[in-house]
Amino acid sequence: MEPFLREVAADLVARLGGDLQHAAIVFNNKRPVAYLQNHLAEVIGKPFWSPAFYTIQEFFALSSSSKVADAFTQFFVLFQQYNKLMVQDGETPIEPAKFYPIARIILSDFAQVDSDLVDAEKLFRQLEDFAEIDYQFDYLTEEQQEFLTGFWKSYSEGKHKKQQEQFIRMWHRMPKLYSGYHEALKDKGLTTMGNIYRQLAINKAEWPDFTASFSRLIFVGFNALSKSEAVVFKRWQEQDKTLFYFDTDTYYLEDTTQEAGLFLRKNLQQTGLLNALDTGKSFIKANPKTIDVYKVQGQVAQAKVLSTALQKDYPLLEEQNNAGKIALILADESLLLPVLQTIPTQYQNGDQVKPVNLNITMGYPLAASSIFGLADLWINVQVQLIQANKDTVYHRDVEAFLSHPLTGVSEQMRSKIQQKLLGEQLAEVPLKRLQSQKGLLELFFTRVSDGATATESLQSIFRWILEQQLAVKTLKQTEADLFVAVIKELNRLHDGLMLYLPQLTGLKELLFIFSLIQKSVQGIAVPLTGEPLQGVQVMGLLESRSLDFEHVYILGVNEGLLPQTSIAPSFIPDSIRRAYGLSVIENLDAISAYMFYRLLQRSKKVSLVYNVQADESNTGEPTRFLKQLEYESGYMFNYLDQKQRLATESRQQVVVQKDEQVMAVLNKYLDGTLRLSASALTSYINCPLQFFYKYVARIEEPKEISENMEAHEIGSILHFVMETFYRELKAEDAMITKERISIHRKTLDELAIRGFAEVMFENENFQLQHNGMQKVVLAIVTEYANLILDYDEIEAPFEILDLEKKDAVNFKFEVNGLEKSLTLHGIIDRVDRKNGITRIVDYKTGADILRYSNLEDVFDTNGNKQNKALVQTLFYTYVFEQANGHQLVEPNLYSIRNMRKEGTFFMEGKEKLKLNGEKLETVKEEFVVFMKAKLSELFDEHIPFVRTENEAGFAYSPYLTLCGI
Repeated sequence: MEPFLREVAADLVARLGGDLQHAAIVFNNKRPVAYLQNHLAEVIGKPFWSPAFYTIQEFFALSSSSKVADAFTQFFVLFQQYNKLMVQDGETPIEPAKFYPIARIILSDFAQVDSDLVDAEKLFRQLEDFAEIDYQFDYLTEEQQEFLTGFWKSYSEGKHKKQQEQFIRMWHRMPKLYSGYHEALKDKGLTTMGNIYRQLAINKAEWPDFTASFSRLIFVGFNALSKSEAVVFKRWQEQDKTLFYFDTDTYYLEDTTQEAGLFLRKNLQQTGLLNALDTGKSFIKANPKTIDVYKVQGQVAQAKVLSTALQKDYPLLEEQNNAGKIALILADESLLLPVLQTIPTQYQNGDQVKPVNLNITMGYPLAASSIFGLADLWINVQVQLIQANKDTVYHRDVEAFLSHPLTGVSEQMRSKIQQKLLGEQLAEVPLKRLQSQKGLLELFFTRVSDGATATESLQSIFRWILEQQLAVKTLKQTEADLFVAVIKELNRLHDGLMLYLPQLTGLKELLFIFSLIQKSVQGIAVPLTGEPLQGVQVMGLLESRSLDFEHVYILGVNEGLLPQTSIAPSFIPDSIRRAYGLSVIENLDAISAYMFYRLLQRSKKVSLVYNVQADESNTGEPTRFLKQLEYESGYMFNYLDQKQRLATESRQQVVVQKDEQVMAVLNKYLDGTLRLSASALTSYINCPLQFFYKYVARIEEPKEISENMEAHEIGSILHFVMETFYRELKAEDAMITKERISIHRKTLDELAIRGFAEVMFENENFQLQHNGMQKVVLAIVTEYANLILDYDEIEAPFEILDLEKKDAVNFKFEVNGLEKSLTLHGIIDRVDRKNGITRIVDYKTGADILRYSNLEDVFDTNGNKQNKALVQTLFYTYVFEQANGHQLVEPNLYSIRNMRKEGTFFMEGKEKLKLNGEKLETVKEEFVVFMKAKLSELFDEHIPFVRTENEAGFAYSPYLTLCGI
């Protein structure tokens, strides 16, 4: 079927012939220009002078010498005018940060008021003073007056009187604001697009005869016209200057219930514009087709359909002229990146593998690039510095900078800085340390002081990176375009700030500047390279206007997206908008419907894709246009459930055999090179595979900066405090009394500080300015120490025998009938004597409990009744007794979380039998038997390392993934 633009080209050549070169052809966007040029070349068949091509805004702008003000300038000028009116009314000027969201709405309303030729002063006056509605609205119909009366009734009643009063005061200023705003722009040689439209429509354009240089004005593919466009088009038609080419179908044009034809009926029947083409053609009904409807689970999953569906369509690309063959229309433009990542880069044609050519006209968004990520990081750093008023930056922000692909920090430099941060545990990094590195680090981590410095600093950062990338020739074209676009946008913002708001230096003002920078750059997009007349065409719904394709894929055909259910925010209520003929939600529905239906009318095949997964932004329902087509069109609909395969990786049983290399490490324990600790034993009992990774393979966790202290670090600090506390008392007298403990408690705060420095920096004298979290940790350690001392005061008097005592003994066991031996060693927190009984004391800050069922359960690797603390204290007891020739040594566990409630003795079984006396001696003997059995298993080369069946053993394991969990 002949495309619309092909029909236009043929008709233009037939009507104008050689005079075509003097014509101006106007579209509503730039996308169709290349297509019409191509069709004209085919129809004419020889070289020719091309007509002039314009978008409607470019064409109307020819009527004025004034430059259209950019968005920043419009905001700054409006801000100045609004504050001028507030001062005149005796009110305090509004801050720019508060005014910005209001300004965006006001500017949008002004633009609509201008382009739809609304009497701005009358509109705003009537909004302010509804009391005069009866005679000021006498020209309106009863229905329109009811709209207005209903609005004001709902507005004047309710609980928000203060807000209502402020709203009325704002509308009171609107007439003056509207005129003052336009006058201020005019004084600067600037204007707005809406004002150009208005001036042209009311015959007050600066250059009303700008069309005289064109023999014909040709308008192609228009649908929804503003009032100013309709007035101007009608005038030029009456002057016999124009040709209008409307793309129509009787399916929706002649049926007044079809919203897709709403604006075309207005253009042709009410405005009286003439279509140069036949409006009686029926494409939709005349060409029955099957429509494939893909239902997918998830937003991004919509793009996955293309990887298989497109394979059938690639033969269409074999034709030399394939511009109108395949189009991917994104009703949801956020799908661009998933689509680009999904479309295959090549296809199979017989024995040949050919590339898939793509042409993307939507523009690559800066927000999806690493450039935006770097800008966002810089803004976050600056906001932190300003809000907290500090000269340090969070270490994770420094690491993010060092790892960013655009910063160009060498691996050597990155490693050097990271090691410094890690070695000094700098959770907060001083700015001076970073600035001393010069170059980009100095630029990036320098605090800005005012609005001008903010924009200049970010520009300097991007210029530095751009120059570096150019120097090493690693810059891609898209990135280069994005860099240039960002620098230009920041330059415009900088100029606006310098001209209109040079005084912005306070905290609120700077935060506003950063938000402006973020808003200004996140909307930037640059076109991707491609051939508009070759390959698969990727575009948004708006860009598809006037274009036709054989096979159309439309993604995102969900209700709420097609059509959109939201309209741009406005201070003009819906009822007032209807009364004045301004755009309302139904207008957007009609525009969406037209774009959807016209894509169908000349296509041979259509595939629709929607997301059935409902969430906060999606109902999971297909567009109602689909249901309408099903009911009215007579097409065949083929519904396909596109389900992505979910392949959950099954847990693999990781088994490590004890080969020569493994046994070589284990034999080091047997020949005395390595010694077995209590932690190593409990690790093996907990999970043999984790023991392998930690003690045989020696795989360690990477060190990190501790911004929040880990539990084991708090425990280490507490051990330092208690050792030092009692060592200082023991130096005077080994006998500890309640009074001595009480007096010496005053040193706890200092000991906690020294302990922190020793654990974190391996230097107890290291001087550090503690941050808030570190002060909390110090307070916790001091509280824990006080809990221990509270208990010790009750237990006093007792004699300190040793602190942090290190002992080692030889231990014999059998492996497959052969005697083996190794060295057991332990470091005992405290050894003391009370009432003639020698005790070993083990401090625990974790959730260790004193209760256990029996030793068999404790040593059961696959069970869930293990007790690590019991094994360790019995281990220390055995080592101490054997190394020092003692007997009847009593193990005590100072479990900070439980000692007030349960004391310090372990308790066995449901009866909670206290582990002391004869019971203790029996358990010690059992412990040795169970330990020999475990060691026999550990050193048996025929028993591999496997993971425990007790999943609780992996709750906090660093080897989780290595163990196949």
